[in-house]
Amino acid sequence: MKITTLIENTKEKDSNLINEHGLSILIEVDNKKILFDTGASASFINNAKDLNISLKDIDHILLSHGHYDHCGGLRNFLDEYNPDCTLHLHKDFFKVCDKSYLNDENNVFSNDTCEKYRYIGIDFDENYIGSKNAEISLIKEDIYKLSHSLYVFSNFEKSIDYEKRNENMKIKIHEKYVTDNFTEEIALGIDTPKGLLIIVGCSHVGILNTLSTIEKRTGKKIYGVIGGTHLVEAQEDRILKTIDYIKEKNIDLIGFSHCTGEKAVEMFKKAFHNFFINSTGTIIEV
Repeated sequence: MKITTLIENTKEKDSNLINEHGLSILIEVDNKKILFDTGASASFINNAKDLNISLKDIDHILLSHGHYDHCGGLRNFLDEYNPDCTLHLHKDFFKVCDKSYLNDENNVFSNDTCEKYRYIGIDFDENYIGSKNAEISLIKEDIYKLSHSLYVFSNFEKSIDYEKRNENMKIKIHEKYVTDNFTEEIALGIDTPKGLLIIVGCSHVGILNTLSTIEKRTGKKIYGVIGGTHLVEAQEDRILKTIDYIKEKNIDLIGFSHCTGEKAVEMFKKAFHNFFINSTGTIIEV
């Protein structure tokens, strides 16, 4: 199994690859190629070319949730390759895709825009996908088996109360802005000899809600976690509780990135010798 991060917020200093606020990861396992998220633009495609990776024969595309920094490159990818593949989305994906940030003094993502709500959703719909070779698969199951060793997890339980919703993240429904519960969020699980390796996009439902739900439903040890944790908005107490959970569960491979945040990254570096930033161009072979 080979996992290549095609794009992420950071990169090595001497790298010629492009980095951006976004995430796209390529997984090669079971003689399949799975594209997990597509970054914010076409840059992940350019990076794949620079890494001598062909994206023409992708078998599956998974979009973790409906934010532009995880779905923004999909049009570029389908327009360039028009692959005969399957696009896997949660059944709620298109129902909750009109997403915005509420720009106010409490929003850590505020920018200089004068608009109260800043659109951060997708730039495609079902009709566009229907015009391409890709087939849409809408996932409703808690655990959807993609192949011999691949699972898509969804419908996460929200039992850890200190992983709270960000009230500034909204969806627009019938002209009304309501707090986003990210019911469409999915994660990918890969069976390895050491346990499950989990790949997450942003973990908006909470990284511990995500992991504890998966562990409860599968009964399997979680060997590793790669991707975004959205601890960028977390206070130190929540980060410390996250560290304690990962220590308690003895998770061996810890490659956080994207929306984890500098504070959490520094705390994880100090807490774990096996922690690494899963940056643009990172290759993991298990």
